[in-house]
Amino acid sequence: MKTILGVSLAILAGCSQDSSARPTTAVAKPPNKIVEGALMQAREGADYTTGYFKIPYPGGDIERSKGVCTDVVIRSLRHAGYDLQKLIHEDMRQNFRRYPRRESRPDSNIDHRRCPNQMAFFRRFGRTLTNVVSPQSLQHWRPGDIVYWKLPNGLDHTGVLTHNVNARGEPLVVHNIGRCMEEDVLTKWKIVGHFCYPANR
Repeated sequence: MKTILGVSLAILAGCSQDSSARPTTAVAKPPNKIVEGALMQAREGADYTTGYFKIPYPGGDIERSKGVCTDVVIRSLRHAGYDLQKLIHEDMRQNFRRYPRRESRPDSNIDHRRCPNQMAFFRRFGRTLTNVVSPQSLQHWRPGDIVYWKLPNGLDHTGVLTHNVNARGEPLVVHNIGRCMEEDVLTKWKIVGHFCYPANR
């Protein structure tokens, strides 16, 4: 029963727990506020905590010591001045059926914390970039970009690219799949989404 409950709660937020590789190469200063916000979370090391939480609106968040993968994106963008909770909620009120993960009506407590809804928002208002990681495409993987994966268990996962890179020049990623940290995981899972927000950044 505990196993079933854990899987259900993970699906609620659109993330999953797993183990990951460690980072390799670090560079000093973050190039933008999104990366700065992501690395701040990596230092804080929030524990992966699934569940439905009632939070304030706008600007709502659960405890900083807790979170799931989507909270990394939300907190990074909020550090840069973009409230994804408010942005997604307002768009869902006008374009409800454009979002794949929804209940009977928009819910500002959870809608923005779901990977499919974040991806739907970024497709509409961000810039969609390549999912291919190769020496030729590395120029298109920039600090502050947001990446989405499909994990082997079928669940979605997301993280924020930093300016630090591995030996192959691939950016490291701040994500939370057990605990929030910066790791060399960009090509570890199947990439299903890669976005820049705002689109003109």
